Amino acid sequence: MYRGARHVRAFHVEPVQCDCRHRDHAGCGRRVPFSDVAAGPGVSDLSKESFERRFGGLRRLYGVDGAQRIFDAHVAVVGIGGVGSWVAEALARSGVRELTLIDMDHVSESNFNRQIHAMEPSLGQAKVQAMRDRISLFHPGCKINVIDDFVTPENWPALLYEGARLDGQRPLNSFALVDACDQVRAKTVMAAWALAHNVPFVTVGAAGGKHEPQRVEVVDLAEVTHDPLLAKLRYGLRRHHEGARAGRMGVACVCSREAVAPPDASCDVSAMDGSLNCHGYGSLVSVTATFGMCAAGWTMNALASAARKSKSVEKPFTMTL
Repeated sequence: MYRGARHVRAFHVEPVQCDCRHRDHAGCGRRVPFSDVAAGPGVSDLSKESFERRFGGLRRLYGVDGAQRIFDAHVAVVGIGGVGSWVAEALARSGVRELTLIDMDHVSESNFNRQIHAMEPSLGQAKVQAMRDRISLFHPGCKINVIDDFVTPENWPALLYEGARLDGQRPLNSFALVDACDQVRAKTVMAAWALAHNVPFVTVGAAGGKHEPQRVEVVDLAEVTHDPLLAKLRYGLRRHHEGARAGRMGVACVCSREAVAPPDASCDVSAMDGSLNCHGYGSLVSVTATFGMCAAGWTMNALASAARKSKSVEKPFTMTL
C-alpha cells in the first residue's frame, strides 16, 4: 500500500520523454511525471469493435446507460500498492476511459506477494509507471495520468488538478475517487473534500494482519469496527471537518471485522515500525486483492447508479479548489 509522506518532494510538470520500463529508479535519474496517455504503442488504435469485444460484457450487466457511465468515467486511485494496484487493474479491465494514479513509492521485492504490478522487469520502477505500462497491454485506449507524489493536506486537491490537468470550475459528470493509502491525514483530507463536493468516494481500511478474505465488506464509516486506521479517519472527520456524530457519515469503507493478528511469534519482528500498513504486519494477497476488488466494484456500482438517477435530468457537480 501507499506509504507515508515523510519525504515529500515538490510536484512539478515534466513531459514523458523516456521509457524507463526496464530500468531501475536510479537509472531513470528523475521522477516519473504525469502523462496524458497509457504507455506503449497503439494508444488510440482500439477500434469500436475491439472495445466492444473486450468490455461489452458490462452492458449486459449494467445496461447500456450504466455501462456507458463506467466507460466514460475518470477515476483517481490514490495508493498503487497491495490494494490500489488491484483497484486500478479492475477499473481498467472494465473499460474505464481515464485513470489518475497517485503514489510516490517504487516496486520492491517485498511487494511481490501482494501487488499485481510487482514483477522482475518492474523492480525499482515507480509503481504508477509500472501500473500504467501493465494497463497499456490490455486497454491501450485508456488515458492514464501518473502522479509521482504522496497526497498531503497541504497539496490536496491541487495535486489532483495539476496532475490530471483538470479545470477546477468545469462540471465533471463521471468522476470518482478511490483512497487506497494508509496515511490518516491524507485519508481525512480526501474524504472531507469528496463529501464537500459530492464526489463518489470509497476508502479502504487496513488489510495487514488479516487472513480471511470472506470477511471483507463495504460499510459506512460509522459502522466500522476492528480497524484502527479507519477509526482514526472517523475521529479526524468528526473533530476537524464536522463529520456526522450520529447515524451514517456518508463515507463508504472497505474493511474487515476480523481482528488484526500480530506477527507470528516465530518471526523476527524487530524491524516493525508500529505503523498500520502491510510492512509491519503479515499480508496475504487474497485479502489485499479482495479489498481492491470491493473498492473497484463499489466505484463501478456508484457510477452506474448515478447514470440511472440522472437518466431524465443530468445535474453535474462542479469541483472547486
